[in-house]
Amino acid sequence: MARPKRSRTITGFPEYNMFVPDGIPQKGYIELELDEFEVIRLIDYKSYTHAKCADKMNISRTTVTEIYARARKKIARSIMEGYPLRIEGNECIKKTGYPVLKVKGEHIMRIAVTYENASVFPHFGKTSQFKLYDVENNEIKESQVVGTEGLGHGALAILLSNMNVDVLICGGIGRGAIMALSGSNINVVGGVTGDCDTAVKAYLDGTLVPESEPTCGCSHDSCECHDE
Repeated sequence: MARPKRSRTITGFPEYNMFVPDGIPQKGYIELELDEFEVIRLIDYKSYTHAKCADKMNISRTTVTEIYARARKKIARSIMEGYPLRIEGNECIKKTGYPVLKVKGEHIMRIAVTYENASVFPHFGKTSQFKLYDVENNEIKESQVVGTEGLGHGALAILLSNMNVDVLICGGIGRGAIMALSGSNINVVGGVTGDCDTAVKAYLDGTLVPESEPTCGCSHDSCECHDE
């Protein structure tokens, strides 16, 4: 019996179906399949790692690597040889035979804020809670407060990555933690104080201004927050 094909979760769909070189007579086209478009969108546009892309699409990392290489080859050929690039979701699904789960209302962004009593907690490495905000079309759709399970410092970067966080808003944070979070493609906005909800809304409006440098205010030599 043939092994069943694993479904591929697609959460982003092209707004444009065809890209045509200017001034070159059309000579057929190169078709970018829907799963190829999704891999390019997640890795090249949203800066996901291959592992995070695989988790998002519900496929293996090896499969992501294969799709990514195939998609980039097609795009390169389109640019170098002047072929129009066509993206057709329904036809691509029929052509590949892969079942595709179309997910509407994708949480485009997840923001985490260090949290205590509705305010931004001042020490990233010592926070006991995060407030998570799921944002779609620049609007907050859902929010929840989650515990850190007693974790601290570098382990929090892994926790946030596992929770698919895209942006962290916090008070003081060490350089090591910033590097760890950046390695997981999490953007860090440190030095923030005040109400959590207000900070997130300001971030979405593009008006969030940190009140201080992203440090905890303690001595660099004595405070472990700077060695996260």
